[in-house]
Amino acid sequence: MSFINEKSITDYLDSLVKEGIPSVDCIIYRDHRQIYRYMTGTVDINRTQKVRADQRYLMFSMTKVQTMTAMMQLIEQGKVSLEDEVGKFLPAYRELSVMGDAGAEKAKSPMKIWQLLSMQSGLDYDLQRPGIVRVLKEKGASAGTVELAESFAESPLKFEPGTRFLYSLSHDVAGAVIEVVSGMRFSEYLKKNIWEPLDMKDTFFAKPDNSALERLAQQYIMDERGIVPMEQSCNYQLSENYESGGAGLVSTTGDYAKLGDTLACGGESAGGVRILKPETVEMIKKNLLCEAGLEDIEKTMGRRGYGYGCGMQVFLWPEKVGSTAPAGIFGWDGAAGACIQMDTVSKTSFVYIQHVRNCGMAYDTIHPTLRDMIFGA
Repeated sequence: MSFINEKSITDYLDSLVKEGIPSVDCIIYRDHRQIYRYMTGTVDINRTQKVRADQRYLMFSMTKVQTMTAMMQLIEQGKVSLEDEVGKFLPAYRELSVMGDAGAEKAKSPMKIWQLLSMQSGLDYDLQRPGIVRVLKEKGASAGTVELAESFAESPLKFEPGTRFLYSLSHDVAGAVIEVVSGMRFSEYLKKNIWEPLDMKDTFFAKPDNSALERLAQQYIMDERGIVPMEQSCNYQLSENYESGGAGLVSTTGDYAKLGDTLACGGESAGGVRILKPETVEMIKKNLLCEAGLEDIEKTMGRRGYGYGCGMQVFLWPEKVGSTAPAGIFGWDGAAGACIQMDTVSKTSFVYIQHVRNCGMAYDTIHPTLRDMIFGA
């Protein structure tokens, strides 16, 4: 018994394609059992090729869920602490400045790992910051994850760490910390500790230009012209050698569904492989935002009813939005409109994928609707 209204979900997904979204794909798991899968639409520029089960997508900020899983593994092992200073691992972060009313001033307190994970670091998402431009000019395609992440610290922070929420390059810095702590290239760490254990065979880092990548769905953008094709680029992959912990992965709906099911089931996969302890998964769900941060995430991102834990939003107040879904659902989304949402109480998870940039309705309407249809049931 699935406890979901499959017809209602299918009808809703069909309606999205009728409204112009080229393709959609959705998988639902409950307690290691796939209880629903539906995909429809086309994935080529001519709108003739039907979406397939092994379709690849640029995951953008859905990458953060994997980066945070990796970071929580290191925290669980005692190799990193939420209270550690970022400068312990990345020397460039030992001396930080903050932009004040009179210009840049020395930061009053160090940036800590928990502030990095919860987007309270004071960093922003400026991909043209002077440090990035300098490193790319000096190193070009060979510029690496750690040196680029360290260059972010050359610009003043927007606020004192821990005092506000601002969506930012924080998780790219977390990826660099993982490299330093593990002694491995970021992608190698993910492969050894997440992809291979969960049998995620089609997940890897994108390149700045992915136009030659097989099975990659055509990427679209929503603008004044409507929903139109755009280049197959991942602008968050700053160089050929860079691996963005915030937005760099290519994956499939099926691969991400395996991760979602594992986290929803307390860190243990369908095959019995444990990648996190249940108590560590619960740590992810603990809100880390201060009062000002809670206001920021609602005002800047429209996440009403949500807090933010270790790199993922947490549904804390369903009553604020009249939702029938329970508190405790956690997950995140991506710039092309995909999302992953999980609940450890019912051991239920879903992954929804589309490939349209700048699609505000994905976050305002589609994701909350699916949340309530799936978890509210």
